Amino acid sequence: MTKTIAILGSTGSIGRQTLDVVRRLPIQVAALTAGTNVSRMAEQVAEFRPRLVSMATEAAARELEALLPDPRPEILWGEDGLLAAAAAEEADTVITAVVGMVGLKPTLAALKQGKRIGLANKETLVCAGELVMAAAKANGAEIIPVDSEHSAIFQCLMGSQSRGEVKRIILTCSGGPFYGKTRSELESVTRDDALRHPNWKMGEKITVDCATLMNKGLEVIEAMRLYELPPERVDVVIHRQSIVHSLVEYVDGAVLAQLGVPDMRIPIQLALTYPQRTENPAPGLDLLTCPPLTFAAPDAETFPCFAIASAVAKTGGSACAVMNGANEVAVAKFLRREIGFYDISDLVQRALDQVPLIADPTLEDILEADHLARCAAEQTR
Repeated sequence: MTKTIAILGSTGSIGRQTLDVVRRLPIQVAALTAGTNVSRMAEQVAEFRPRLVSMATEAAARELEALLPDPRPEILWGEDGLLAAAAAEEADTVITAVVGMVGLKPTLAALKQGKRIGLANKETLVCAGELVMAAAKANGAEIIPVDSEHSAIFQCLMGSQSRGEVKRIILTCSGGPFYGKTRSELESVTRDDALRHPNWKMGEKITVDCATLMNKGLEVIEAMRLYELPPERVDVVIHRQSIVHSLVEYVDGAVLAQLGVPDMRIPIQLALTYPQRTENPAPGLDLLTCPPLTFAAPDAETFPCFAIASAVAKTGGSACAVMNGANEVAVAKFLRREIGFYDISDLVQRALDQVPLIADPTLEDILEADHLARCAAEQTR
């Protein structure tokens, strides 16, 4: 069980819910990092008294320094601050809740010190899954997923003796705010439409990824890396109620599922307390009042991001980093109202068509592929 924690992305949705769990457990907070939400970080520092704090920019760090009374924690910024927080000597567990490729280097830094990773940054495994898993094995470090779907799979596999017993993994997907819509209906949807997720309250980037179904495509690749399975043994079903968080089918025909209310504090807490379970602040699941549980196939034609991600999962190599980097840029453009909904998938495909792919990339190759993909996605025609 975790004794001392560092949280990368403490002011975001996952970070705040992690601190809510920490309030109820005998866990100390060693380090916190954030983007530019200075006021929220100041509140967290006052409550949890970390030794080290980092902000995304020097300006935000200076603003935080001016707000905090003595004695202040050490205040850093940028990539150096993230790396320092991830490698904080006293922290035995690091929750990686930053969004995007920025989480890769800090995750590797923590793994090299043998720390437990509570992984909420799926892009790390999508872009460099082989390198990350190899680093974990080489240093005896645990990676415990925080995503609800991958935590569900982790739990369903707890009694498995070997991966040979697993026939397939079945990831569930809410379908996002646009489930059942046609392509013509989605041509004119707006940023605000895409941010109305039916079941979960999350950050803007991941909420848009849920609307395009890119998030589920990323999770397919993440599951392949975490559980060492080929793409044909990772399936996706639409499950609108977000009660069944994912399933594992075994070779003997048994299907195990993890059910629960849609509350991220459940998988977050397990990542901190594993292999023990403790009482959780999330409400329990009442089977007598929860809605009927339904399942359907995803619509890859209406949601081309899912089709692109499915193809990239089979291609592998640096294609995963190219897709992710281009998607990050495209989603940011969409959130700024610069492009339309289907321009997201068009920009991702453009990057995949333009950037040379490497079958067995090094870390440097992955970082270069990410850079080239972002440049390609930034181009305007």
